[in-house]
Amino acid sequence: MLEKDQEAPFFRAIDQNNKLVYLSDYYGKNVVLYFYPKDDTPGCTIEANDFTSLAQDFADLDTAVIGVSKDTCECHRAFIDKYNLNVQLLADTSGELCNKYGVWQEVEKEGEKKMKIVRSTFIINKDGVVEEAMYGVNPEGHAQEVLEKVSKLSPKTETEETAD
Repeated sequence: MLEKDQEAPFFRAIDQNNKLVYLSDYYGKNVVLYFYPKDDTPGCTIEANDFTSLAQDFADLDTAVIGVSKDTCECHRAFIDKYNLNVQLLADTSGELCNKYGVWQEVEKEGEKKMKIVRSTFIINKDGVVEEAMYGVNPEGHAQEVLEKVSKLSPKTETEETAD
């Protein structure tokens, strides 16, 4: 499992539009990378809608919000269209990204063990370093909690602001 101050594992995955996305595309920005079990299920819908409602607040903090599940690009597009979502969704159909971030875990429910994505969120700073690694999160109010954590990351320095 990942911890604060570790370099974020590199990733390459396709998004809902079949576009190849790399973590390095976001260097210089903060990234909220959230993993969720399945498109269009109750908790995942709450989480995606909450991140969408705060999308401008995250953008104002120079932060990209990216969701990840093992669903296909087509499934992601349908999910986005159904709820008018404003988040990028990565299709990790192979599970490679889930494994790199330690979210593909064995869980036990009603005496039955199975592998699944444990709802988790990672805040990655502008240098590609993990600021927060949150495993087993509750979707209710989670996006707001993440926004508060992102807002506490170091703001731009005076030099960076004058360079803009």
